[in-house]
Amino acid sequence: MKKYVCIDIGGTAIKYGVIREDGRILSRDLTDTQAQKGGPAILKKVQDLAALFFSGEEIDGICISTAGVVDPETGRITHAAPLIPDYTGTAYKEVLERRFLVPCEVENDVNCAGLAEFHSGAAAGVKSALMLTVGTGIGGCFILNGKVFRGSGGSACEVGYMNMQGGDFQTLGAASVLSKKVADWKNEPKELWNGYRIFEAAKSGDGICIRAIDEMADVLGQGIANICYVLNPEIVVLGGGVMVQEAFLKGRIENALGKYLIPGIARHTRLAFAKHGNDAGMLGAFYHFRHRREKGGV
Repeated sequence: MKKYVCIDIGGTAIKYGVIREDGRILSRDLTDTQAQKGGPAILKKVQDLAALFFSGEEIDGICISTAGVVDPETGRITHAAPLIPDYTGTAYKEVLERRFLVPCEVENDVNCAGLAEFHSGAAAGVKSALMLTVGTGIGGCFILNGKVFRGSGGSACEVGYMNMQGGDFQTLGAASVLSKKVADWKNEPKELWNGYRIFEAAKSGDGICIRAIDEMADVLGQGIANICYVLNPEIVVLGGGVMVQEAFLKGRIENALGKYLIPGIARHTRLAFAKHGNDAGMLGAFYHFRHRREKGGV
């Protein structure tokens, strides 16, 4: 069977491994992104990671999932946040194909997460799915009839920038807001609080942590409702590191969603949590590669 190197580039970590053409993950590992070193350093690191596999076995393609706005035709980063300096313009497809002489396809990381959940995860079998990843920010992807809906300029579902009362969606509802709120309310250094500690404290009855989580759930419910009024997806899939707390969050977000959605729409909107976890980016990159190759590169 054919094998593909799959690399998922995030702001904190790069996850990488080999996936077989039937979708089975044969190997996986991760390394620090060192985003502060900028785009050229990350491009070199990605080349070095890919080279590890080409030296030992036959590889038939390279599948890239990455932060930033991606042009899937050219495999180039067209816009990136300041988290990764000098990342805009990074030409993964051109550089990797020239060096390794195999096809390379590149897709945005949230789109990859959505594709992974659509093909073999929580959204399998549906016609329309909204994927949201909640982490440092909030990213979105809408999949309709098996395809990522991109909009006229390729930036559809940049929902983190959606205007809400008091700020934008991700400024108010991202997981990163939790640490700041709890630290401020407790008058303690932010470094003392991370998502894991906040949820553990909330489970033990810490009122401030519970309040912060409840506020985040309410913002998420309102934001999701606003998107659903426009897109009316069959399912909303929530991913990102904080969503491992499904048992604590699901009821809260469902209650908030019910508060902001009219009953006729709420009855037809299912909320689910992502199934693929840290493998979502690599798997989604593989599915994106497979789709473009099957369609002759379009």
